[in-house]
Amino acid sequence: MNTEMNTESKLIYLDHAATSWPKPPAVHEAVMHTLQHSAANPGRGSHQMAVSASRVLFDCRKVLCRLLDVRNPVDIAFTGNTTMALNMAIQGFLKQGDHVIATMTEHNSVWRPLEALKRQLQLQVDYIPVDNQGQIDLQKVKEAFRPNTRLLICNHSSNLLGSILPAAELAELAHRHGARILLDIAQSAGHIPVRLQEWQIDMAAFPGHKGLLGPQGTGGLYIAPDMELEPWIYGGTGSQSETAGQPDVRPDRYEAGTLNTPGIAGLAAGVRHVMEQSVVHIAQQEQQLSQQMMEGLLSIPGLQILGPELGRERTGIVSFIMEHQDPAQIAFRLDREFGIAVRAGMHCTPLAHRSAGTIGTGAVRASVGYGSTADDVEALIEAVRRISQQES
Repeated sequence: MNTEMNTESKLIYLDHAATSWPKPPAVHEAVMHTLQHSAANPGRGSHQMAVSASRVLFDCRKVLCRLLDVRNPVDIAFTGNTTMALNMAIQGFLKQGDHVIATMTEHNSVWRPLEALKRQLQLQVDYIPVDNQGQIDLQKVKEAFRPNTRLLICNHSSNLLGSILPAAELAELAHRHGARILLDIAQSAGHIPVRLQEWQIDMAAFPGHKGLLGPQGTGGLYIAPDMELEPWIYGGTGSQSETAGQPDVRPDRYEAGTLNTPGIAGLAAGVRHVMEQSVVHIAQQEQQLSQQMMEGLLSIPGLQILGPELGRERTGIVSFIMEHQDPAQIAFRLDREFGIAVRAGMHCTPLAHRSAGTIGTGAVRASVGYGSTADDVEALIEAVRRISQQES
């Protein structure tokens, strides 16, 4: 078997659920321009370059507000990624003996912090199951609330199944029972419309490097104006430096240390590109590509697709398994023999794999995004078909 990829071939990148690539040219330009002209510490000085760096951060907060339906830019705290944002929310909000409701589609960035707090704070956690379409029964969520339920955590779109959960309805349930909601929008921000204020979301964690088309090392947490969290990291902010505690003003309270100003400039450029294309258009395009992919893959004998059935709404994620074939080997061959980048394994979401019945094997995940084409999808289908035929 030839395991050397033809280096003259164009890489077909279908791993957008991990990181979007390539980035729009404006993202590269924004990063370089900031490194050249605004590379001082934001909020740490009054000289022109420091002020310019502060403007970069505020500009990004403003464009994120427009995209995510947030009223006040100071309610967005920058982090290095979604994992940090989720930890900031979970560890900054929950207290001894609290009860939490989460779902069986949560990422390890939720599962692991909750499991750690079960030991540290005697936290009580219920994980609500999903069906084979990746959907949740709202009645089961309703029945899970207790007098001490403080937080409902919801993965808006599963990074394995591509299913989309009803964020507004879940938020309404949480508030009706005196709890708050934390929405993980890692796989929905930039891919489908997200309306945080309209849905009355209390906290939302997002990455910069996926659907928002920014660089890696960027992300953030939206915190509703009537909420306060204990800071997750303590340190310098450039404000209220004479006090021993973190500042009580936003966003400084949640942003200790020097931020990734060039990366955040690139994130702002990525968000602008998303808004220029319109999220509605992006969602429609990715839905078409995912349905095309599903239709083609389902014609291959012995192949099973996880998550919503053909014709149902999903994000641009299509995960599959094939009888008698190792997902890791399939992904390896797609890369080396066909120049197609996908991801195989557990995808940092063992809860979702348990729900799908693939915890023992993992799955192959192909995900479309910025720059994906119908030709890319057809190339994947043909490559998987050839692998299947060679192994049968």
